Amino acid sequence: MSNPLLSVEHVSKTYVSGGGLFGQAKSARVVSDISFSLNRGDVFALVGESGSGKTTIGRMLLRLIEPDAGRIHFDGIDVRALDAGALRRLRRRVQIIFQDPFGSLDPRVRIGAAIAEPILLHRLRPRAQVADRVAELLTLVGLDGRHAARYPHEFSGGQRQRIAIARALAVEPELIVCDEPVSALDLSIQAQVVNLLGELRARLGVSYVFISHDMAVVRHLATHIGVLYAGRLVETGPSETVFTDPRHPYTRMLLAATPSPVPDVVRQREAIAGEPPSPFSTWSQCRFASRCAHRMEPCMAGEPVLAQAAPAPRLSACLRAAELPTFAAVDDGEERMTAAYRTRLGLLRHARAAADAEACSSQRQAAASAVSALSPH
Repeated sequence: MSNPLLSVEHVSKTYVSGGGLFGQAKSARVVSDISFSLNRGDVFALVGESGSGKTTIGRMLLRLIEPDAGRIHFDGIDVRALDAGALRRLRRRVQIIFQDPFGSLDPRVRIGAAIAEPILLHRLRPRAQVADRVAELLTLVGLDGRHAARYPHEFSGGQRQRIAIARALAVEPELIVCDEPVSALDLSIQAQVVNLLGELRARLGVSYVFISHDMAVVRHLATHIGVLYAGRLVETGPSETVFTDPRHPYTRMLLAATPSPVPDVVRQREAIAGEPPSPFSTWSQCRFASRCAHRMEPCMAGEPVLAQAAPAPRLSACLRAAELPTFAAVDDGEERMTAAYRTRLGLLRHARAAADAEACSSQRQAAASAVSALSPH
């Protein structure tokens, strides 16, 4: 098996706040002992409630935020050991798309100049060819190359997110961290952007770490999923396995909380009492125990660790993972959905189908190359 493109091992982050002249400083553990890996061409989705640590993890991958502990390796490179020059070179290969496209674009800079800046910084094209490359990137994300002379405020939210994607693609990265890239957009524009990300993955072989709380988007785009609760991974595994038969109560809560696309349908959900624990607290028990209907005495005695839960290679941090009842997935019935949601669903399926077709094609090419190499000449 080939080595993963990205490997994250036991990464943690603590923020210290307060203190002052006479006050006492407080420590908030926002990310705790996170480990996962990502293969080339795959999409690893991080999902969870607001405040669960998703964005902090994404930014630590590029060292926009420095982790306190753990190891991050990209293509065999120890990211935490890099000096400033080496880190700049790494960021050509790893890019990020921020949640707010307008906030990530300078309102005083034309979008052509914003996209051209990383190309010039990394000297990827002769200066005379940069304008053509900018037009090519805008066309790639579904915009007109003539729009390069416009300012960010002249575009819609969906168009600005496409510009942010074009700027990330300008340096020809191998990995893009997508931090809630569609959460601020309406449903139809969300589907268009997700469809675009899927097509780029299929055409360019880009890998993604996709941060989101939208389970419908994650299901159609991600190949693997990591569920975060209070700064800790509670379940990981292949996307379809986790969605079809989740083995952690929190994952089930997230799936049950997904709004129905069918008008006037109200889902029956278990009441979830309580709130996520404060990051300023210390834990000697399962972090989800106070909200879990399946808790038992051992859950209060120590914090469960990620362990194998059938079917492999899924992991769950629940002592009762094997005992949980069969998950009753809600079938909303596509024929009962609104026209807008059916359009969105079609675009999401198209994105997944294009990526899967490209993956199969790549596997066939690799197999053919291997056979050719073994054949006598």
